Amino acid sequence: MTATEKKTPEEILAMMKEDDSIFIVGCGDCATLCQTGGEVEVEEMTKFLQENGKTVTGSVIPDSGCQVLDVGRLLRQNKEAVQAADALIVLSCGAGVQSAVENVKDKPVYPGLNSLFIADTTRLGNLHEWCSTCGECVIADYGGICPVTRCPKGQLNGPCGGTDQGKCEVDPEQDCVWTLIYQRFDKVPGKEKVEATFVGAKNFQKSKRPGKRIFEPRRGK
Repeated sequence: MTATEKKTPEEILAMMKEDDSIFIVGCGDCATLCQTGGEVEVEEMTKFLQENGKTVTGSVIPDSGCQVLDVGRLLRQNKEAVQAADALIVLSCGAGVQSAVENVKDKPVYPGLNSLFIADTTRLGNLHEWCSTCGECVIADYGGICPVTRCPKGQLNGPCGGTDQGKCEVDPEQDCVWTLIYQRFDKVPGKEKVEATFVGAKNFQKSKRPGKRIFEPRRGK
């Protein structure tokens, strides 16, 4: 999932200072789980905008804000309310904002959230960045744990000299990922290989932006 946080009220009002009427788009997937773009947050945004002199013409919460076709379907179903708005605000990640832009060509579309990272959820309200979609996954060599993302230095050979009692020198509250890797190797094979191999610089050209993957989906019989 994509971790998000709310923009400040000041940022939101500054974006739409020239707009009197707003249509709100939420997200029933990641932003709902992050408690930044679900039903409660759409209601809060509606109240906030109205209290600040804006007219809210309507709102929708697609199952997933990044599903371009579904977002378009819901916006068409609410065509009059969308047309009545001077602008849209999207409570979703940047991908969700751009889904709305693909469907609304003639109005400003504002982000209500900041996109942070791809998140693993350990429990409700606890989100962690364990993968940075680098384009060439190397975690098979590290017991299934990613040093590219989980080491602040991105070290493929470690640990560095700053680790202390299994904690990271950059953030003493954070476990050193290399400690986690070696603890993992106490239970699965691979320690000898990682100790004997010096890994050269990673080829980050494989993570070039913007990414694209197009394939022929399987069809049901």
